[in-house]
Amino acid sequence: MADQPTAAQPTAKFRADYQAPDFTITDIDLTFDLHDTATRVVAVSQVKQVNEGVTSLTLDGDELTLCRVEVNGERWQDYEETSQGLILRQLPAAFELTIETEINPEANTSLEGLYKSGGGFCTQCEAEGFRRITYYLDRPDVLARFTTKVIAEKASFPFLLSNGNKVGCGELENGRHWVQWQDPFPKPCYLFALVGGDFDVLRDTYQTGSGREVALEIFVDKGNLDRAEHAMHSLIHSMKWDEERFGLEYDLDIYMIVAVDFFNMGAMENKGLNIFNSKYVLANPATATDTDYLGIESVIGHEYFHNWTGNRVTCRDWFQLSLKEGLTVFRDQEFSSDLGSRPVNRINNVRIMRGPQFAEDRGPMSHPIRPEKVIEMNNFYTLTVYEKGSEVIRMMHTLLGEAGFQAGMKLYFERHDGTAATCDDFVQAMEDASGVDLTQFRLWYSQSGTPVVNVTTAYDADEQRYHVTVKQHTAPTAGQKDKQPLHIPFDIELYDSKGDVIQLQRHGEPVEQVLNVTQAEQTFIFDEVYEQPVISMLREFSAPVVLEYDYSDEALVFLMTYARNEFARWDAGQMLLAKYIRRNVSAVQSGETIVFPETVVDAFRGALLDEKLDPAFIAEMLTLPSENEVAGWYDVIDVDAIHTVMGALETILATELEDELAAIYHSLKQSGYVVSHEAIAKRSLRNRCLSYLALTAQGEKLVAAQYAQADNMTDTMAAMAAANEAQLTCREAQMQDFSEKWQHDGLVMDKWFILQGKNPAENALDTVYETMKHPAFSLKNPNRTRSLVASFCANNPSRFHARDGRGYQFLTEILTELNTTNPQVASRLIEPFLKYRLYDEARQGLMRAELEKLAKMENLARDLFEKVEKALEQ
Repeated sequence: MADQPTAAQPTAKFRADYQAPDFTITDIDLTFDLHDTATRVVAVSQVKQVNEGVTSLTLDGDELTLCRVEVNGERWQDYEETSQGLILRQLPAAFELTIETEINPEANTSLEGLYKSGGGFCTQCEAEGFRRITYYLDRPDVLARFTTKVIAEKASFPFLLSNGNKVGCGELENGRHWVQWQDPFPKPCYLFALVGGDFDVLRDTYQTGSGREVALEIFVDKGNLDRAEHAMHSLIHSMKWDEERFGLEYDLDIYMIVAVDFFNMGAMENKGLNIFNSKYVLANPATATDTDYLGIESVIGHEYFHNWTGNRVTCRDWFQLSLKEGLTVFRDQEFSSDLGSRPVNRINNVRIMRGPQFAEDRGPMSHPIRPEKVIEMNNFYTLTVYEKGSEVIRMMHTLLGEAGFQAGMKLYFERHDGTAATCDDFVQAMEDASGVDLTQFRLWYSQSGTPVVNVTTAYDADEQRYHVTVKQHTAPTAGQKDKQPLHIPFDIELYDSKGDVIQLQRHGEPVEQVLNVTQAEQTFIFDEVYEQPVISMLREFSAPVVLEYDYSDEALVFLMTYARNEFARWDAGQMLLAKYIRRNVSAVQSGETIVFPETVVDAFRGALLDEKLDPAFIAEMLTLPSENEVAGWYDVIDVDAIHTVMGALETILATELEDELAAIYHSLKQSGYVVSHEAIAKRSLRNRCLSYLALTAQGEKLVAAQYAQADNMTDTMAAMAAANEAQLTCREAQMQDFSEKWQHDGLVMDKWFILQGKNPAENALDTVYETMKHPAFSLKNPNRTRSLVASFCANNPSRFHARDGRGYQFLTEILTELNTTNPQVASRLIEPFLKYRLYDEARQGLMRAELEKLAKMENLARDLFEKVEKALEQ
C-alpha cells in the first residue's frame, strides 16, 4: 500500500512544522437555529491579524453548506471553497467576519460536530469537530470568548444549553424559544458545546472555598433521574478534592453535565457543560455494578479536573495532547486513590499499562506520549498518551515529592493560565519550581517503546555490602530505531530474613529508596547490609518499564508475605504466576503436563486467608493476568497454548483452594446493597471466590443460587460472568432471563453483550452474529458496538484468532460498514489486526489478507487509512 501513493491519500502533519496562526479570533458570537436536517449557524467573529502583511485567511470546514460570507457587514466575494475549508483573500488587519452555514445533524453518524443523539441535539468538537459546525480556525492555539444563542422548538427542546453562564432567554413565534450563554474565559473551539433536548434534571449546589455558590445540574433522559445521584455526589467530591489537594477552585456560576446515549468517547470536558456517555453517569443498584460506580466517580472527576488542566491551560497543538490528558489522568487516579483503596487503584492502573499499553508500544502505531507525526488526530487518543502520559507525570511526582510537585503546578498556572501551552512548558515549570534537573527526563516525551530494566544483585558477606546492577534497554519501535538511556526512578526496598526493612546507606549516609537510573548500566552499592537481603523492586510501579530479575520462588513467596507495600506484595504474586505460566506454555507446546507446585498454591492460600488484608486487595491477589497480557510476553504468540494454560491454572487454584474459597464466599454475604468502599471490597472478594468455585463440583448450584437471590446488578453480573466463563448449564437460562428483563435498556444490555462477545464456547462467533439481530443491538451506537464486537475481537483471543480465520473476516465486515458511518469507532476496533506480525505464519497470512482488503477499499477513512498503512509497512 505504501509503495503506491496516490493523490487521494491523506498526508501527515509533523510537530516540527508547527507555526502560529497568521490571524487569531478574540471573540465569537454564535447563533444556532436548530432543525433536524437543516440547522442554520451564524458565526460572527472578531478577527485580528497576527503576522503583519498577511491578507489571506484559511478556515477549516467539513461537510458544510456555505450560505453567506460578510466582512465588516458587507458581502465578501473574494473567497474560495476547498475540500478542506474556506480561503478568504484581501482582508484588512482587523475585521468582523460573519459566516452563515447550514448543516444536517440527523445525517451526521460520525458523532463529530453537531448531531442528533436520540431525540436531542448534541456536539462533540474534540479534536477537530468544530469544523463540521462552521468555518473556523479549528486549532487549539486560537482562544476566543464565546457567546452562543440557541433557537429551537420549545415543546421538543425545552432545554437549550451551551458553555459558560446563562445571560438571556425569550419566546419566539411558532412555538420556538431562545437561550443565550456567555463564557467569559477564552477557549479553543474544541471546548465548545451545545445541547438541545428534553430531560429530567438533578440539581444541587456547591459552595467553594472562597464562599461562592455554584449551581450544579445533571441532565438525563426522562425516567432516569433515580440513576443520577451517584454522579452528583462524585461531582461534589471532585470539586472538594481539587480545592483541598491542588488548591484549585471552580470559576463559573454553573456546572452542567448532560448524559447522552450516542457518544464516541467516555466524556468531554467542554467548559462548564460536560457531555458524557450515559455509561459514566447513570447508576442505581438495580442497573449498575460496583465497577460502574467506581468508573463514574473516576470519569466525573477526570472531566471536572480538566477545568484547570486542559481548559484554563490548554494545548498549543494536538501533538501536546498528553499535556492535558496525561496530567488529568494522574489527577483522577490520585482522586480515586485518596477516596478509595490506593493499592487496588494502583494495581488496576498497572494492569492497563502491562497489558494493552505495552502491546501498543510494540505495535505499528507505537509513538511517544508526545507524537511527532500524525495523519488522523483521533488515532492518538491512545493509552500511550493517556495512561503512559500519566505514568510520566507520576515519575515527576516521585522525583520531586508532593511539595515539589505542588510548587511546580502552582508555577505552571502562574505562567500559563489562559494560554495554549506545551509539554515542555509543564516540565520547565516543574524543574524551575523544584530545582530538580529534568533535562534527561524529557526523553520520556520524545522516545517511544517500553524500556526493559535488567537487574542483577551480589552480596558480599565479609564486607556486608550489597551490589545492585541495573541495565536498561529500549528495543527499536516503529519509526524510531535508536534509543537513548532514560531517567528512570527505580524504587527499591531491602528486607532481612525476619521481614524487617534494612535501611539503605552508603559511606555512613542514608540513601533514598528511589534510585536515579540514568545510564545504560549502573551499579549501586549499599553498606552495612548485615545479611543476604531480599530485594523488592519497582515498588508502586515507579516507572513504566519491564523488570527482569531472576527471583527464586522462595523470595517471591517471602515478598508476598512480608513486603510493607501492598502493591509490592501483589507484584510478587504476579511474578510468581508469570514464572509458572511461562513454564507451562512451554510444557504444552512440548506435549508435557501442566504443573503448578503446591508451594505456589500455598502462597496464594496464605494471601486468601490473611485477615489483615483488605478484601478488595485479596481479590486482586487472586486475579490471574489476562490472556492478552500474557501474550505480550512473547515474540510469537501461541494463542491456544496460552488459553490452555490459563484455564488449567485457574482450575488448579479453584480445586486446591475450594474449601477456603467456599468458606470465605459464604462469610462475606451482605444484607442489602450499599455503595461504600468497604462493602464494594467485600463483594469484590466474594465474587472473585465465586468465579473460582464455578469451576468446581458445587459451582452450578452456587452460581444459580446467587443469580436467583441477587438484589443488585453487581452480584447478578458476577453470577452470569462465572456461568459464562465456566460454561455452566445455567448460563443459557440466565442469559435468556436477563435479556427479557432488560432489553428495553441498552446501557444495561451492554453488560449482556459483553458476555456474549467473551463467550469461550467454540461457536462463539455464531453467537455474536446471532446477537447482532437482538432488538437492543445497533451498530450505529458506539456503546453497543464496543460491548459486543470489541469484547469478541479484543478480549476473546482464543475464539477471535480461531484457525479458520472467520473471526478476522467478521472484523473486516464490521470495519467496512463503520468506515462510512463512524470511522472513529472503526479505528478503535481494528487494534487486534495491528499486531498480526506477532502470530504464527498461518494467522499472520490470514490477518494480512484482511488488512490488504481494507487497504484496497475506495474512500478508506483517514482514521483507518493511517493504521492499515502502518501495519502493512511495518
